[in-house]
Amino acid sequence: MLALSLNKITKSYGVDVILQDVSFTINENEKVGFVGKNGAGKTTLFKILTGEITPDSGEKFIPKDKKLGYLSQNLGLDEELTVFEETMKVFEDIKSIEYRLRELEVLIAENANDSDNSNYEKYLKEYGRLQDDFEKKNGYGCESFAKGILVGLGIGPEYLDKSISLLSGGQKTRVALSKLLLQNPDVLLLDEPTNHLDLEAINFLEGFLRDYRGTVIIISHDRYFLDVITTKTFELTNGVVEEYGGNYSYFIEERRTRYKQRLKEYELQQKEIERIESMIEKFRSFNREKSIKQAESREKMLEKIERIDKPLLDEKSSRINFECKVKSGVDVMIVDELSKSYSDRKLFENISFMIRREERIALIGENGRGKSTIFKIIKEDIAPSSGYIKIGKNVQIGYYDQEQRELSTHKTILDEIWDSFPHMAVKDVRNTLAAFLFTGDDVFKEISLLSGGEKCRLALLKLMLSKPNFLLLDEPTNHLDILSREALEEALLSYDGTLFVISHDRYFLNKIINRILELDENSITEYLGNFQYYIEKKNANDDDLVVSTVGKTKTQVKEERKKLRGEREKIKKAKLEIKDIEKTLEKLESEIASLEEDLCNEEVYSNPEKSLEVNTKINNNKKKIDELYERWEILMEEVEE
Repeated sequence: MLALSLNKITKSYGVDVILQDVSFTINENEKVGFVGKNGAGKTTLFKILTGEITPDSGEKFIPKDKKLGYLSQNLGLDEELTVFEETMKVFEDIKSIEYRLRELEVLIAENANDSDNSNYEKYLKEYGRLQDDFEKKNGYGCESFAKGILVGLGIGPEYLDKSISLLSGGQKTRVALSKLLLQNPDVLLLDEPTNHLDLEAINFLEGFLRDYRGTVIIISHDRYFLDVITTKTFELTNGVVEEYGGNYSYFIEERRTRYKQRLKEYELQQKEIERIESMIEKFRSFNREKSIKQAESREKMLEKIERIDKPLLDEKSSRINFECKVKSGVDVMIVDELSKSYSDRKLFENISFMIRREERIALIGENGRGKSTIFKIIKEDIAPSSGYIKIGKNVQIGYYDQEQRELSTHKTILDEIWDSFPHMAVKDVRNTLAAFLFTGDDVFKEISLLSGGEKCRLALLKLMLSKPNFLLLDEPTNHLDILSREALEEALLSYDGTLFVISHDRYFLNKIINRILELDENSITEYLGNFQYYIEKKNANDDDLVVSTVGKTKTQVKEERKKLRGEREKIKKAKLEIKDIEKTLEKLESEIASLEEDLCNEEVYSNPEKSLEVNTKINNNKKKIDELYERWEILMEEVEE
């Protein structure tokens, strides 16, 4: 059934056409991803759906019984309430029922012995009706459900009694998102829902949305998230929406296929037009009545052709290219027994690892664990509590700060680049800025007036021009649209230096990274693969755990990993043999039961030869069972060790 639809929606701001004749239909329970570059109009479209913005023309249809839920930038949280009080406002109707039930319990008790029991009966009936309603609305479980959502999105139990006013901006967004999910709307509109969430919270949200019994429409630059959740993709480009019947990865492949097909159709038509025009010119050159008529006939044919516009693939993105000025030594960085605490708060302690030339490593862990702090220690912006970091020979560090504190907000874009690289000619500076989509008068904009995505591009440009051989990137894909993310990824894949990155972008981690370091309070654990490999190992059983690298050389880690692989293979074989034994035991015991039934048949027990034959089979099977059980016990001990 229909969840909502738009028909020829148009919206402009001045001369800028944001949406042009946008039409689409979304059905119940569909999970739809909206993609498109920054400024394409995705959020405007959401606000039209919610009624915050009125379109210039077109029609919107949402069935009256459908409730929309939308997380807007204005979170609307009561700063004076605690986190739990604010969250439980979602269940005000349930709480009012509960309050009335408590009132009725008192009234029923007071009227129980009244000779005129009309009030008593009335209160009992109301109590029964409200009790049913309370149970149907999950009155007994709503508080634990709310706490579960909050904790799942990273608002731990220690925050539940804290005032909203004491939370960070990201935490407030999580509380607002929790409230939205608890409202259980028929149509859920989510605009960049994974912003401010760490990996655990994102995994929780993915699981929640996969099982969500309703329509979900998502605007997101998190391509991994879109792949996991969505079954349909709408691309908004040049004011027009185009539909694709699959997730993000399907959309990427299908978009290329459609572009190639349309380009082929356009080129074929152009050739046909050229052929007809050539014939017209040729006929007219004869300058005879018959040939002129033929030319006019061809001209009419040409007029009737419905012209195909040349297809445009909207891939206007920054042209990023990272190079190394010099080559570093093989050992880029050694971290030994590193610890950091603030007063009585310990971020991490005694972590050790090594980075070698041309490795692509990601540092992951929950928010607040100290990942960015490690980067600042590497840059010598802060000192560790204990331990040390040794930087290798000829290592030149380039640092990307997710908050762009390296940029001078009072400068213009042009001055920021020119002051940092004064040897560059004006023409070269302008050309380089143009490659990063800063053209015309844009270069005279003050940095304080730039959007988050523009600041990201400028910071990446400065990094590129400095030509470091060791890149420290702290959340480099934040604020970048999908095209810019893909441009950055392609640049990093061809980069011949060393990469150390902090990121929650799992698509990025899958594509770029070949080694992951997970940071927790007590240690750092190494995974020799990309994000998908990391997930597989994290979801594995206890016998599939990876090796801790704390205080070990690479050779020791390699030997220990080899030993573990051998043990895992041995256990894997043991488990397979256990399954085979259990199947054989089941078969033998079934045969024994059948044979024992045969012994009860007169034709068997009255015949000594047949009786002996059946008994022999039973005894042989029992002997096999005893042997198999002995083997089964040995194997189980191997598996459980």
